[in-house]
Amino acid sequence: MQSKKYMSMLGLARRAGRLSMGHDTALDSVRKRKARLIVFSGDISQRVINEFSRESNSVPCVKIEETIEEIHIALGYKAGVITVNDDNFASRIAELINQEVTAYDGKN
Repeated sequence: MQSKKYMSMLGLARRAGRLSMGHDTALDSVRKRKARLIVFSGDISQRVINEFSRESNSVPCVKIEETIEEIHIALGYKAGVITVNDDNFASRIAELINQEVTAYDGKN
């Protein structure tokens, strides 16, 4: 797996205690309005994405290409859905994901 800056930033946010990882804790974070960004793994089911989309009206959602196993290797926790519960981390992670996608697609 190629090292990506947003995965490093997610690791930093995890060590800072600013992530909720896994379905139940992430959903709880969304319901309590703590979530600032929702990150889905590449192999998460559409049912889960729809469930979180219904619960989170204004929280931005992104889907990364890393699988649950790759997230486990990078962050030390198996999770298909992660919420970032800090404004600064959320904006930086979203920015890095957009940069990676743009660089990967070769557009713009």
